[in-house]
Amino acid sequence: MRSASEADGFVTIAHLLATLLSMVAFTAMVNIVVAGYGRGVVRAALDDGVRAGSRAGPQAVAVCEQRVRGVLDDLLGGSLGDGVLFDGCAVQGGQVVARADVSFRSWVPSVPDWRFEVGATAVAGAAP
Repeated sequence: MRSASEADGFVTIAHLLATLLSMVAFTAMVNIVVAGYGRGVVRAALDDGVRAGSRAGPQAVAVCEQRVRGVLDDLLGGSLGDGVLFDGCAVQGGQVVARADVSFRSWVPSVPDWRFEVGATAVAGAAP
């Protein structure tokens, strides 16, 4: 029969391995949540920009771009915001259009980066 001191080393190693695997899984889950937040922010920024631009008349593009950049700067700071490439706004066929290419880097090597394109449109209206 083993003494208590001989079994302590095995329990410690097993506990460390279980803790390590738990932390990797937790980090991957948090990464997915943060990427979802980032996607929502980019979508909201584009939607807000085209809505503001649709009411701005001749300054539609400038107002749209200013609003999109303002929302992105406020809500996506740090390295998360570095992955957003805002392509700008345009007026095409009576609509204000905004588009962005996004790449959120993974925090865990086995999880791929999250890349996607987002666009938003709003019908251009007359200035108030």
